[in-house]
Amino acid sequence: MRLNADFSKRIVINTNEMPWEASPMAGVDRRKLDRIGDEVGHATSLVRYAPKSYFSPHTHGGGEEFFVIEGVFSDEHGDYPAGTYVRNPIGSTHKPHSEDGCVIFVKLHQFDADDTAQFSVDTANAAFGPGVVKGLSVLPLHSFGQESCALVKWEPGTVFNPHKHWGGEEILVLDGVFSDENGHYPKGTWIRSPHLSEHHPYSEEGCLIYVKTGHLALDQSPNLQQPSWKDTQ
Repeated sequence: MRLNADFSKRIVINTNEMPWEASPMAGVDRRKLDRIGDEVGHATSLVRYAPKSYFSPHTHGGGEEFFVIEGVFSDEHGDYPAGTYVRNPIGSTHKPHSEDGCVIFVKLHQFDADDTAQFSVDTANAAFGPGVVKGLSVLPLHSFGQESCALVKWEPGTVFNPHKHWGGEEILVLDGVFSDENGHYPKGTWIRSPHLSEHHPYSEEGCLIYVKTGHLALDQSPNLQQPSWKDTQ
């Protein structure tokens, strides 16, 4: 299967309008956002676990990264409530389940082989730092090589600087409405912008977004600096 597999194109999907599709495991459904391969391969999805559902034990051949959007996701390593960010590197294993049900945003087979950190972040109880413009605050989640991801909180009326995306940018709107000159993106919208795309983002009512940058490069020789959301001064 190849779904939204041309990473040179901008993709915008309101996931609220997508049907849930059954997975091979009863009680586990998916909304597929991009995919290269069938049940094993590069995949970005929303996954919904019904109460008391589980997935079979498996090894992450290409790594797994996920963010818990609703409910509590669990495995033999712990329980991860809404707002938890988890990275399971290549070669890690687990048997996931959910006692009361949950929804997660998950990315599979997208790890650098040298990126071996395994950890989780409870973002609901973590401190955000100042961003580069007034009204913006940032919680860095992970960085390795040219790739980085963070949660970014926008106060109402915040306007960010116009910028280009070296290595591309991927956004999932977790709350509120995120906007740019191309449109308005409510909670549940997934946006994938290609290498060297550009925009001028803002939020009139405020929002919270998951942002991943630098992972969609078409070459390995950057000719411009990927702008940082975080104030490092």
